[in-house]
Amino acid sequence: MRIGIIGSGHIGGSLTRRLRDLGHDVTVANSRGPESLRDLAAETGATPGTVDQAARSGDLVVVAVPLKAVPQLPAEAFEGRVVVDANNYYPQRDGDVPEIADRSVTSSRWTAEHLKGARLVKAFNNIQAQHLLEKGRPAGAPDRIALPVAADDEEAKRLVMEVVDALGFDPVDAGTLDGSWRQQPDTPVYGTDRDVEGVRQGLAEVRP
Repeated sequence: MRIGIIGSGHIGGSLTRRLRDLGHDVTVANSRGPESLRDLAAETGATPGTVDQAARSGDLVVVAVPLKAVPQLPAEAFEGRVVVDANNYYPQRDGDVPEIADRSVTSSRWTAEHLKGARLVKAFNNIQAQHLLEKGRPAGAPDRIALPVAADDEEAKRLVMEVVDALGFDPVDAGTLDGSWRQQPDTPVYGTDRDVEGVRQGLAEVRP
């Protein structure tokens, strides 16, 4: 699969490494430009590119950047793409986004509004980057971590769930983008490495 990854930090870098290990054709980009990605490209065999190139090159595109950077992304480049939103809203980093802060909209719904035309899926936002890199396990392993996946587009959700499984994690259908607050920071499934039943329980028990 052709995969674009926008963001080369903890999550973006981990996914670049893991997805290249699986043999995918990965183009990685960040705000600093392709030259800043030379070491990661040499290590993994990924192609360094611009944000526009990474978005347009992928059958699947991962966005793993600070939430405050989302409005600066070239929205037209994402149109029609399956886009994985791996972001979280951290006020101390992202500043005040009133509609997210007062919980009138989820961060993923807010992102979808900025990337109109993208087929947005929320995933990889609740796992620690080092665990994403190191703790993938074969199907059926007793210590396999489960990850929630939320989207309005069921076909896009299935594709991302297949990628989650291939990376060594059990995908759990977490409903729609409007319900994706259940996997955000300060919820039971955030950063806790639960199994399938544990994730389902955590999603069910959390309250707004």
